[in-house]
Amino acid sequence: MKEKIVILDFGSQYTQLIARRIREIGTYSEILPYWVTPKDLGDNIKGIILSGGPSSVYDENAPLPCEEIFRLGIPILGICYGLQVIAHLFGGKVEPAENREYGFQKLKIIKNSELLENVRDGSTVWMSHGDIVKQIPEGFVVTASTENSPFAVIENPEKKIFGVQFHPEVAHTEDGLVLLNNFVKKICGTSATWNLEDFLTLQIKKIREEVGDSKVLLALSGGVDSSVVAYMLDKAIGNNYYPIFVDTGLLKKGEKERIHKYFGHNPNLRIVDASHEFFNALKGVEDPERKRKIIGKKFIEVFENEAKKIGIKFEYLAQGTLYPDVIESTSVVGPSEVIKSHHNVGGLPEKLHLKLIEPLRELFKDEVRKIGKLLNVPDEILQRHPFPGPGMAVRIIGEVTPEKVKILQEADYLVESIIKKHNLYNEIWQAFPVLLPVKTVGVKGDKRSYENVIAIRAVVSVDGMTADWYRMPYEVLAEISTSILNSVQGVNRVVYDISTKPPATIEWE
Repeated sequence: MKEKIVILDFGSQYTQLIARRIREIGTYSEILPYWVTPKDLGDNIKGIILSGGPSSVYDENAPLPCEEIFRLGIPILGICYGLQVIAHLFGGKVEPAENREYGFQKLKIIKNSELLENVRDGSTVWMSHGDIVKQIPEGFVVTASTENSPFAVIENPEKKIFGVQFHPEVAHTEDGLVLLNNFVKKICGTSATWNLEDFLTLQIKKIREEVGDSKVLLALSGGVDSSVVAYMLDKAIGNNYYPIFVDTGLLKKGEKERIHKYFGHNPNLRIVDASHEFFNALKGVEDPERKRKIIGKKFIEVFENEAKKIGIKFEYLAQGTLYPDVIESTSVVGPSEVIKSHHNVGGLPEKLHLKLIEPLRELFKDEVRKIGKLLNVPDEILQRHPFPGPGMAVRIIGEVTPEKVKILQEADYLVESIIKKHNLYNEIWQAFPVLLPVKTVGVKGDKRSYENVIAIRAVVSVDGMTADWYRMPYEVLAEISTSILNSVQGVNRVVYDISTKPPATIEWE
């Protein structure tokens, strides 16, 4: 039986990211709700991590773990709220901080520690907390601090209990992976037993055994995720699946042609032009969450109608759902807060009375690309930037109209073409234009103009959970701006977004 690290979820948006990092280290990880008892943990547990969360440990109904887990003799690491839980339960003191600590801080190493081995003194860590440990429990020592957190790292080496106030799992923490590796490999003593080759083999076998001769529907978008699922289905059940591509009218320029190019070999491929229906449903709607829900509902309706036209009894629906979709849509196992809904994680299976196949549900985008490589998916598919399920609708701030979509599609085509020309496409996680709900005065052809503003968003990221804005070379920005202003009708100003995630999200809506 494979070794595993269990993460107890206290509601952090980064809980699944912790799991992702542990797997990156080469150890299997599993997320469970914070309230589980030792008997729920399963076998071969090598360590436990307490996630961050939005609560305060001193609140009346604060989420707290079963205290028996601290008596198992298994190494435990608390992150952010998890550190405060440890301090609180062992007799320390946690209080509201005078100044909420949010963003970058420098870590000062105070004492040698197995947890901090090879973590550099003065390295950057990412903080996000409103409470602070004022007094550490008896038996614990302080091994590192920051300017505003004197007890940034505490530990009880004898009991193998550790706590860090910052988030080692996010890319913003420079030596975060080093710290997690120390905990997982050195303190917990795990060996590398998790790899994507085994995962892929297991998933294909699982699909083949579960589906048998039954028929499978696939919601195919042409993006990385659904394309990799299509290749997995090819390998598992051949042409025994039916990919349906719904053209919502909100997609990238030339998307239908791309679908034909990559998936036309499948005789069961269905392409549905439902753009008129989507635009009608979105008339007058400005709220981003309403837009998402309307698009999701309409997608289900169109997909259901097309599936019925095929005239075959389907038993399964395959989707390219990933971890971030699940995290941001709903709490999987704990109290995680909803940020935005995703139309590909609910609705269709219930509506069509189908069983769900989501072979990528446990993975992050970079892992999916690695799976795609193993399946020989072409690079021109695998290297595509992520594209939101609701498409251009969440890149148009305000009401969505065919005219606005056309403006954005043309701008998007130019942005993508230019960064590819300069060999920057694969350096960037996502790059796209956003149409803003404001107009500004400009001059075109010696005449006053009053036209739209487009914001360019380009970010670098590992998994989409955190992101930094891309330092686009000035000459490339200039070319993008000039091309849009000269070629796209109705636009007279271009601006560049320099926000990180968090606090911003990658998409504007």
